[in-house]
Amino acid sequence: MSARRVTIAIPIHNEEEVIPALLSRVLAVLDATPGGPHEMLLVDDGSRDRSLALLEEAARRDPRVTVVVLSRNFGHQAALTAAFDHARGDAMMLMDGDLQDPPEALPELLARLDEGFDVVYVRRTRRKEPLWLRASYHLAYRIIARLSKLALPVDAGDFALLSRRAIDAMRALPERQRYLRGLRSWVGFRQTGVAVERAARAGGESKYSVRRLIGLALDGAFAFSTAPLRFIGVLGGFALLGSLAFSAFAVYARFALGRSPAGFTALTVLGTLLGGMILLSLWIIGEYVGRIYEEVKHRPVYIVDRVVRSTTCDPAT
Repeated sequence: MSARRVTIAIPIHNEEEVIPALLSRVLAVLDATPGGPHEMLLVDDGSRDRSLALLEEAARRDPRVTVVVLSRNFGHQAALTAAFDHARGDAMMLMDGDLQDPPEALPELLARLDEGFDVVYVRRTRRKEPLWLRASYHLAYRIIARLSKLALPVDAGDFALLSRRAIDAMRALPERQRYLRGLRSWVGFRQTGVAVERAARAGGESKYSVRRLIGLALDGAFAFSTAPLRFIGVLGGFALLGSLAFSAFAVYARFALGRSPAGFTALTVLGTLLGGMILLSLWIIGEYVGRIYEEVKHRPVYIVDRVVRSTTCDPAT
């Protein structure tokens, strides 16, 4: 294991305030890690501030730093996919660029890899984030885990360490709509979790809006479960039972009591209820159809503009 090369892969989008500290801390961790030569792989996901300039300067100065520049902003999961495709190490640690994921956790994760595990994921504890965001993550993780056919670990994000064969297995998956923390569980191999306290952002603002968080949760739910489709059947069954019950009551009232139920209010309630159920069912079906539509187009997950690295030395050689 002394000759093992480690890649620390980090997606970057408008993180100029954090980049100096990020470079300093990650490179210090690589300096203290046995083996090598190691690599710091940064994927610029269409940054519009000075992030890319800072990354390119670091790549020209330090042969351990490689920068993959995407042609535009493709999103966090696409940037992580680019990291999988360009990592050259025998193991790869994925982490966010805001330093909420501490790079100093690498030795602990490597120790679990040495025990024979291929995937070591991090369970985030004591998150330093707004209450609404912590509550959203807490709820989303548990809904996705509940719906999924796989045993998905809760409170485990993209922060993880993977062996080379786990990396190659992830690269072989053809999905365009990617929920990487679910795919990581799907590939199997021996996996274990490590609890790591999640720090506050070192600077800047979170790039995950409420809309993006909801979108990520929906990707996880629809990518690993057909439970929403079965829910439509359950919903239809309840609607049918309710309709039969009301029809039976109407017949009873007409022939046994000699009167008919008042119609306007009942029709309004039933029409509104059934209309809402139909629209909800169409939305669920539409989510699956939309994902099929995106898959059959076979567009690439991302497009690379250029790869920037020092020409003085190749850390992978």
